[in-house]
Amino acid sequence: MKLIINGEQHELAATTLADVVQHFQLEPQLVVTELDGQIIDRADWETTTLEAGMKIELVQFVGGG
Repeated sequence: MKLIINGEQHELAATTLADVVQHFQLEPQLVVTELDGQIIDRADWETTTLEAGMKIELVQFVGGG
């Protein structure tokens, strides 16, 4: 399925938002997701189904100084 992730088009075999986070091997506790302009709560990732062309923003927090 073609998705736009952080402004770039990707072809992924993902059906849920959780699949996308896992695909990019991100630490779920450090990630905020936005789907078509709305922030999606982490508890809803497994049940948030995707459709081709959706725009996803993934923001991962990192430590450091």
